[in-house]
Amino acid sequence: MDMPTYDIAISGAGPAGSALALALARKSPRPERIALIGRRFAASRGPAAEKAGMAIDPRTLALNHGSRILLEQLAAWPAASADIRTVHVSQAGRLGRSLIRYDELGVPRLGSVVGYDDLLYSLHAALLDSGVSLIEATPTQTLAAGQVEFDLGSSRLRSALAVQSDGIRPQGIERRYRQSAVLATVRALRPRQAWAFERFTRNGPLAILPHPHGDDLYGVVWCCPPAEAERIRSLDDTDFARALYAMFGSRLGHFQPLGERHVFPLSMHAGPSLINARCVAVGNAAQTLHPVAGQGLNLGLRDVAQLAQALSPWLARPESDPAGLLAQFARQRRPDRWLTAGITDFLPRVFATGNPLVEHAGGLALLALDILPPLRDPLARHLLQGLRT
Repeated sequence: MDMPTYDIAISGAGPAGSALALALARKSPRPERIALIGRRFAASRGPAAEKAGMAIDPRTLALNHGSRILLEQLAAWPAASADIRTVHVSQAGRLGRSLIRYDELGVPRLGSVVGYDDLLYSLHAALLDSGVSLIEATPTQTLAAGQVEFDLGSSRLRSALAVQSDGIRPQGIERRYRQSAVLATVRALRPRQAWAFERFTRNGPLAILPHPHGDDLYGVVWCCPPAEAERIRSLDDTDFARALYAMFGSRLGHFQPLGERHVFPLSMHAGPSLINARCVAVGNAAQTLHPVAGQGLNLGLRDVAQLAQALSPWLARPESDPAGLLAQFARQRRPDRWLTAGITDFLPRVFATGNPLVEHAGGLALLALDILPPLRDPLARHLLQGLRT
């Protein structure tokens, strides 16, 4: 039997890989020659099966304005979302805070919060109507004779190009933050509609985000040393609510915890976008970031948008050599990737030094950002949409 051959095979059907498959399908005259390889496809089982037979991922995702536009263009925006129109940035125990408001930047919202499972379901539902070939497998790949071959276990396939989007940590720059993130959902006694909060503490940043499934619900991302994270996770609901209130303050009133709490270790990994002449990496396969400012998936979706644009002429002539287009893609992505990685690496470390002089300087910086738009707006716009070329 002949080995199936595709123009592009994408390894990894998470949010970045799925969005890339949809974006490429819109530019390809033969979307069936795009293969998306993943362990499972949520929409093929239906939402009832998802809830009954599979654990719901605890994560919520903060998607910025640019990411929302992309997903809406791909007809993959989830039904449930919570707008962010104001971001409040502060530092525990020190003066100084900054507000970033949507109307100052001329956009309808700064971003939106969605559930990870909700986003994945909407992406996979859109894929069912896209013409893309969906293959359930966990592949390994090799480069052979100008093409990429994938071993799917019981079968093999071949493609002219390959994209890694499987979440395997890239090889290159690595930083261990000695922090873990405690993820939780809480109900607030005094909710503030469309407000998100980023609070820097000596142990790490604390984010409280509006939740897509209730106006008085918030997603909590509490970063702290691993032993402290495990202690916080194991607190009973009353003690957890008290600890969160003590760290965050009274802006939202008292909290009522809901559901389980989860802990994830934090680290930064960054590697090349261009793996070889026939393979590129996007999303978490290219870079994994600290969750401060919620930039990880937003950066990955910018990878997706730029790669789909770069490959648009090649999709019309897949027999041509794509090396130049892939190299150009890697060059164009470099400034945005390294600037975003630099910001998300710097912020959680500088505010957690425990040095009073640094903390006071951080408070002054937040105050300066608040009262001087020429300082605040470039940072806000980068977080809103990144560097685009």
